[in-house]
Amino acid sequence: MIPEHIQNRKGARNTASVPPDVLDLLNQGHIETVNLCEWLVTDQLSLAKTVFSRRGWKKLIPPLRARFTEALPTTAPKKLECIGRFLAESFPSKPEAKAAIALLLEEASDIARSWGAHLIGSGHTFTLREKFRQIRPFAADPNMSVREMAWMAMRPDVNANLSDSIAILRAFAVDSDPRIRRFASELTRPRGVWCAHIKALKEDPSLGIPLLEPMRADPSKYVQDSVANWLNDASKSDALLVSETCSRWSEESPTPETARIVRRAMRTLRKV
Repeated sequence: MIPEHIQNRKGARNTASVPPDVLDLLNQGHIETVNLCEWLVTDQLSLAKTVFSRRGWKKLIPPLRARFTEALPTTAPKKLECIGRFLAESFPSKPEAKAAIALLLEEASDIARSWGAHLIGSGHTFTLREKFRQIRPFAADPNMSVREMAWMAMRPDVNANLSDSIAILRAFAVDSDPRIRRFASELTRPRGVWCAHIKALKEDPSLGIPLLEPMRADPSKYVQDSVANWLNDASKSDALLVSETCSRWSEESPTPETARIVRRAMRTLRKV
């Protein structure tokens, strides 16, 4: 039973201020993080030991420790990626990978669930279309950190298979769930955050505009912000394209939602 004051916490202002009892529960996988400070301070190796033991994967603990010693991942995202890749290698067949993904989705820890997203992104078990099908629950996860890791995990596949990825993501862009729609936009941002840029979209952002079209008047501010950030990224490579797109959207879709997207999308160009 998790105490009410922990369940309703807002999160510490810095990593040093995370209470010991909260940190202990995070490392045991009993609760999920509520802010970036908790996410950064969680001991992922300790968490993996607990989760692996609970899921019947005890034999994977020593080789994971060895992998950490060898790879020396220093940041939380790199540790997530390291564990996800390790799990992809540990469950190489499609049935094994699907079973592991299903178990990770059941975890209370958002970090443990995020390993599942990186398992999908790091593995060669699934085709591109299958990867997108498997990643959907992570893209729609209630916890923002899992949703962020979902698009980051798929980013290399988009970089390597841009046209096929955009074709698949068209269905995501019109999904009834705003989290799924945002995934389509955030995943394909030309420059992105904390990740490699997509070279083809930096050089020719027009390739991604058709994907954004259904979201130009999206009712969700969560989606609006992502679409605007996508266009702001693109404006640093092709200012004319973004200016013309925003002008056309404003004429074709004179709504408050489109106006908000356009205003935020043009923020860099307005400074020039």
